[in-house]
Amino acid sequence: MPEAQVISPYPERAAERDRWVLERRPSRNRLDPWRPYAFFVEEEASDSGMVVPVAVVFLTNRECPWRCLMCDLWRNTLTETVPGGAIPEQVRFALSALPPARQVKLYNAGNFFDPRAIPPEDFEPIARLIRPFERVIVECHPALVGEACLRFRDLLDGRLEVALGLETIHPEVLPRLNKRMTLDQFQRAADYLRAHGIDLRTFILAGLPFVDPEGALDWTRRSLDFAFDCGATAVSLIPTRTGNGAMEALEEQGEFVPTTPGMLEVAAAYGLSLGRGRVFVDLWNLERLARCLACFEARVRRLRAMNLHQKVLPPVGCDQCGGGR
Repeated sequence: MPEAQVISPYPERAAERDRWVLERRPSRNRLDPWRPYAFFVEEEASDSGMVVPVAVVFLTNRECPWRCLMCDLWRNTLTETVPGGAIPEQVRFALSALPPARQVKLYNAGNFFDPRAIPPEDFEPIARLIRPFERVIVECHPALVGEACLRFRDLLDGRLEVALGLETIHPEVLPRLNKRMTLDQFQRAADYLRAHGIDLRTFILAGLPFVDPEGALDWTRRSLDFAFDCGATAVSLIPTRTGNGAMEALEEQGEFVPTTPGMLEVAAAYGLSLGRGRVFVDLWNLERLARCLACFEARVRRLRAMNLHQKVLPPVGCDQCGGGR
């Protein structure tokens, strides 16, 4: 008779969490350091209220040094720093293939201002390539917000916006996410950006491990409040998903329940009702969260329209599930 598999609980000690996360990872995708791993143009509501085209370039670079419990972005990263000139070439390649856009997102599955991910000597050639854009959006861990942001800002013709992952303000869950960040640290980074004329975008998790779904929804609302208190001009709600090994393990242990499209709608409606800034829901791969196939497409259409028009739209009714969460 085969031995029963022993499920290893998530470590309480921070020093042991990196190893626990790494041991559960599936394989990494093979990437070319001279090519972005994805790029496209999307529409997004701007801070002026207009819907504008945004070029999105997912850069191939070295993995983020933090091992966040919920992250699966490392699957499209490298284990070594890219050669000098590789990142500008990735940007050039993507922009040459894309239709015109007004804004650009340079997302790199980690931290734009980590010198081991984006070599600082590449800032100037990158800036030359993106001079036509009125807004440049990059992402970074709050710990790396500093002088490098100002050097890059000064090279741009357009306005710089930095996206910081707040994730949640839950006092027990945030430390357990292994992000190695405190709310005070986030607040200091937000203050620094605003003091230097750099806009703040915030990522918040919709759905949390270690918390029941209704409790997670409540903490998403509280996290939206905190993000806007910190001066965020835009907040993106990111559905916490399985797919990185660690979240599957937590789901199997009963410590994580993925969110639903209905709960995303409730969270987005709350954020928009505040009228304090733009609120977006990340719709990527949302079909994995579908609970009712009869109303799923209608819910996605509602969320997409709310993203674009920044208005709370009438809820979706459903004869099959009653339009519930």
